Amino acid sequence: MKPARRLLNLSTSALLLAGATLSFSAHALDYKTVGAAPAIMYDAPSEKGRRVFVAPRGMPVEVVLTYGDWSKVRDSAGSLSWVQSKQLAAKHNVVVTAANAKIHAAAQDASPVVFSADKNVLLEVAEPAVSGWLKVKHRDGQGGYVKITEVWGS
Repeated sequence: MKPARRLLNLSTSALLLAGATLSFSAHALDYKTVGAAPAIMYDAPSEKGRRVFVAPRGMPVEVVLTYGDWSKVRDSAGSLSWVQSKQLAAKHNVVVTAANAKIHAAAQDASPVVFSADKNVLLEVAEPAVSGWLKVKHRDGQGGYVKITEVWGS
């Protein structure tokens, strides 16, 4: 009987570990945007930490971890830093990573191009991604669909 109980405990432990890993992975895809004002990014979750840089308003970040009033975030370059969670907004922006992303009228390559966006241009997400396309809106009001491979933050 002891070997069966031990096997059950190992299986339960493996399931718990897998569940914890899945929970962390799901959380790792939490994108937010720097709010209405620029945010100071730190190397530690404290205002006593070293100031790494100032993130402009609207910059998308991936929330990797939340610790109290602080969030550890990754930017489009892959750099990790800490920011006060209150400085992040739920508004969802993406940044263009392609040299010149084409924004189409519909989620199809054959649809007309509404406008082009150069690298590092911010676009607001209008709808969740579907079939490799993301509905976006530029701050001047133009909108359309961009391939998710041409932006970061979705």
